[in-house]
Amino acid sequence: MAGLDLSAERSGKRSDAAIPVISKKGKADLRYALYQAAMIASIWDQYFIVYYTNKLRGREKEKGIKTKMRVKLAAKLLIIAWTLMKKKEVFYTPQAY
Repeated sequence: MAGLDLSAERSGKRSDAAIPVISKKGKADLRYALYQAAMIASIWDQYFIVYYTNKLRGREKEKGIKTKMRVKLAAKLLIIAWTLMKKKEVFYTPQAY
């Protein structure tokens, strides 16, 4: 439903020249909100910063890799939210703001 599938515009190009994009499947508003949440989480929350930078490590020079990893982080946030709602638990990170 969220449409957070990664796809690439290749059009006969080599895989290293492909431009990574988020698929247009699913709800555009939900996709936008999840990507924005991933953007903020990758900047402000220490646990998500670690996750994001670990995913980027060694691939920093790839074209569009930051977008790809933020989409992966958005998918991870969606799984966390779904699991918390299903278990009726509160999300908690042990850090002081």
